[in-house]
Amino acid sequence: MAKRLGPTLRFLGAAGTVTGSRYLTEAGGRRILIDCGLFQGFKNLRQRNRKPFPVRPASIDTVLLTHAHLDHSGYLPALIRAGFTGEVLCTGATAELCGLILPDSGHIQEEEARFARRHGYSKHKDPKPLYTQADAEAALENFRTVSFDARIDLGDGIGVEFIPAGHLLGAAQIRVSLPGTTVLFSGDLGRQADALMRPPRPFAGADVLICESTYGNRRHADVDAETELAPILKRVLGRGGTILIPAFAVGRAQGLMYHIARLQKRGEIPYVPLYLNSPMAVDATDIYHGHHEEHHVTWEDCLAMFKIAKRINTVAQSKELNTRRGPMIIVSASGMLTGGRILHHLASFGGDARNAILLSGFQAGGTRGAALAAGADRLRMFGRDFPINAEVIQLEAFSGHADAEELLAWMQAAPNAPRMTYLTHGEPDASDRLRWRVEHELGWPARAPEHLETIRLDHPK
Repeated sequence: MAKRLGPTLRFLGAAGTVTGSRYLTEAGGRRILIDCGLFQGFKNLRQRNRKPFPVRPASIDTVLLTHAHLDHSGYLPALIRAGFTGEVLCTGATAELCGLILPDSGHIQEEEARFARRHGYSKHKDPKPLYTQADAEAALENFRTVSFDARIDLGDGIGVEFIPAGHLLGAAQIRVSLPGTTVLFSGDLGRQADALMRPPRPFAGADVLICESTYGNRRHADVDAETELAPILKRVLGRGGTILIPAFAVGRAQGLMYHIARLQKRGEIPYVPLYLNSPMAVDATDIYHGHHEEHHVTWEDCLAMFKIAKRINTVAQSKELNTRRGPMIIVSASGMLTGGRILHHLASFGGDARNAILLSGFQAGGTRGAALAAGADRLRMFGRDFPINAEVIQLEAFSGHADAEELLAWMQAAPNAPRMTYLTHGEPDASDRLRWRVEHELGWPARAPEHLETIRLDHPK
């Protein structure tokens, strides 16, 4: 009779890249998937979304979701359509945000497929979305919410716990207790001094640590968000420019509106029209009112975030916005310019040198945002190239991710070193640099795993 192996972990995503977070744990005859994200950025990564899932979706018992961002949740509708029938466990705020993000993702994919089909710029004769809005809405039926710090028994001696991670409403670190070993998945960790979110709970220790490394090779600039933002807005608006801010609809858009409202109130920037062209961001802002225990924005400031923005809901309103001229501010998803209404605004306003494009967060390799940050003067959208003459500015103070110093400080809180630390969810140079620092500054064994690698959790190497 074959001897059953101990618990294993397979890296199905976020290894060697900052997207596609997916980790498969197998123990006691159970398969548990931690995160189920979309690959984004370079084409060879995006193509992974179209390949069959590495294991039969029907063979997975449970999905545990760290938070709602698409690189952690966005493949769920495809997984469920392909046969997964188990529960998706997450915090209440994560479930609420996924109720916005996933259907919106399906809707955008349907729109892009229709546009490609109509204009014939796809190599495929009949381009199809990865999943539809209906697929995403059906997937939400599998969600079950859990509370922070409650232990959930999954059977066969397996327990899980969701621990506050900062970063975003509902975001969690997930501790998985298996027979004979414990594993902590950091998810995305927030900042210690974030303007909106409370800081992540310090790392309490585990036998194996899987830690994000998005900014593993960088230190955030020591600059106040409003101090950075005010002179930029004043300068561009003063010359009659339009300011485009691609922003994640959940988290980043709210932070930007919070700071802009405060600057306007103090008279440091002029009152100009601010358009929030993302119905999802509008709804997400509503959700912030329901979860004041997770952030430190006052009720009054939450209301101010609502008041300053003119909400753009319909496609017709969005198109009409492209006929206007500045001074004005447009905040629209997506944050890395991978799709959505922001691309139409970029096509309309990007060619004018009076205007500015503010990049407010991490830009994954292979995205239009990364190309702009690297100095591109043309961007390909809708099957053609558009000139970019607008001023492009990478903001330094708006990241929702802990930097290298904050990640190391978070780890140092542990009473004992893990047997192994795996650095994931980062570009190769970021993960490897953090690995070096973990080994040399903390004295912990660490490495960056490879895509589809399987490791033994009871004997990690």
